[in-house]
Amino acid sequence: MSPEDAPGSPGPALDEQPASRGTISAWRRLAGGFWRGETASRAWFFTIACACLIIANIAIQLGINEWNGRFFNALEQKNGENVFHAMLLFAGLAVLSTLIAVCSLIVRMRLMVNWRRWLTLRLTDRWLAEQRFYRLSVSAPDLDSPEFRIAEDARIATEPVVDFAFGIVNAILMAAVFLGILWSAAGSATVAGIQIPGYMVLVAIGYSVVMSGSMMLFGRPLIACIGEKNSAEAKLRHDLGHLRENAESIAMIGGESAEILVVRAGFDVVVYAWRAVITQIARTTVLINTNGVIAPVVPLLLAGPNYLNGTITLGALIQTAAAFVQVQVALNWLVDNYARIAEWLASAGRVVGLWSALAALDAVAGEEQTGIQIAESDDNAIHIDALSVAQHDGRVVIEEADTLIREGERVLLAGASGTGKSTLIRAVAGLWPWGSGRVLLPVGARIAFLPQRAYLPPGTLRQVLEYPASDVAHDDAELIAALTRCGLKRLAKRLDDTESWDRFLSGGEQQRLAFARLLIQRPTIVLIDDATAALDGDSQEQMMNLFREELAGCTVITVGQRPELVEYHDRTLTLARRDSGARMSVTEHGSRRRSFSGLLRRVRRPPDSSTPVAR
Repeated sequence: MSPEDAPGSPGPALDEQPASRGTISAWRRLAGGFWRGETASRAWFFTIACACLIIANIAIQLGINEWNGRFFNALEQKNGENVFHAMLLFAGLAVLSTLIAVCSLIVRMRLMVNWRRWLTLRLTDRWLAEQRFYRLSVSAPDLDSPEFRIAEDARIATEPVVDFAFGIVNAILMAAVFLGILWSAAGSATVAGIQIPGYMVLVAIGYSVVMSGSMMLFGRPLIACIGEKNSAEAKLRHDLGHLRENAESIAMIGGESAEILVVRAGFDVVVYAWRAVITQIARTTVLINTNGVIAPVVPLLLAGPNYLNGTITLGALIQTAAAFVQVQVALNWLVDNYARIAEWLASAGRVVGLWSALAALDAVAGEEQTGIQIAESDDNAIHIDALSVAQHDGRVVIEEADTLIREGERVLLAGASGTGKSTLIRAVAGLWPWGSGRVLLPVGARIAFLPQRAYLPPGTLRQVLEYPASDVAHDDAELIAALTRCGLKRLAKRLDDTESWDRFLSGGEQQRLAFARLLIQRPTIVLIDDATAALDGDSQEQMMNLFREELAGCTVITVGQRPELVEYHDRTLTLARRDSGARMSVTEHGSRRRSFSGLLRRVRRPPDSSTPVAR
């Protein structure tokens, strides 16, 4: 990995519409690692194979051009035997040409797939490691659809490059070979009494310069237009995904009309961006089609007089025309591929933008060694030492918090909405690096985080219960016991069933399942962020009693709004808002007796574990 690519390096500045030179340079540093390190041998094998096939293809094209001369000379001479031999030769050239084309296709596509796989894994690994995917959503909220950049933009940014490299090398070699044929086959021309040898070479070069220059002049705005179109498409996908994820809430409050307006507005932006792209493509299409019509005729018009006066043969005229077309294909490669280059440059810019944002995130949290420090304590307690928690823009939310949470202690975090309670426990979990001070955690602490909305990954119920561990298997009896203890006995027979559990289960059942996961994984520290909000009072008591019974040794920090949660905790840390940031105060509960309402809940029969919780 080059220094520019090392984790923690700032990288190029994030720019949704980067300059071509900056994007290409940054892209080379990011994606060029495929040809280094562990993947170098495979990458260079396919690259060298592509080069060999390019040379073989040029040899075939040279042979076909030579065949043109022989065949049409034989026709002009009415030599049937030579015509027959030329036809046999053409059959052999056609077979070889097809074989080389197939091999070229296979090698190019294998190179594309392997390069894309390497880049996608590199982006994914860095995005998901060290909670960057979460931190990036906070620090760079305007960076749209990282997942689309990884899945789609990475594809567009790699696959065409192989074709571009193949086409450019082929164009250069093709131009060199066929310019030589133009020089020798077309003869010379006399202009104003001056004889010009190899005049068709000058015509071919001049013609290509005019066409390529015109394409660069008229097609340059296409790059920015395609970039804006890609951003608009990503924003529309994000809005639709957000609508799907919150479908129930929107339906319950009758928000369809408002969402229709949002989707329509987003699609209007997409349509506007596409119109700009269409306009620019239309301008470039004029040049491409004009070139396609004129290029085959120009050599016939300019070399025709030499054929008519007998200076060159019919075969030489056809060779000249074919060579001129090949030279134009080579020298006008930019004309024919400008739209694809613009599409590639826009997608490469979006991939570089994602990598730059990740690098900038590491620079803030890593290189400068600023932010909240997570370290090991010399005992089994959690030490919050001079902890100030800030927003990513530097605004202080919590100022100078100090406390000690002993092993097995249960602490309730309280305070008015907006004082930073949820942010504080994210800082303790190591998810929130913005701020200062230290959090000291016990050596080898196993932390479980229970948010209000439990994450239930796709897969079997067994996989959901064991998540995120993938290498630890639990027997059925243990899993069923956890489900039964948390009032989910009805699911005991579905351990190996695959379901969209986040849709199949009610909100309360999902929260119960998260507590069942605690019984299986046995963490040492549990951070709860309003994870009982969807439970009734009896269910909440049943879940919180886990920390008095099966999980009695766990250290628990809870954020919750219900006043009865005080009963299940040893003390309360209260955050009070101040102009300079919330300040923390401590209330000890001591040997608090349970409230009368709590006693009533104890004598009630617990929820029937065989009956699903009402949705």
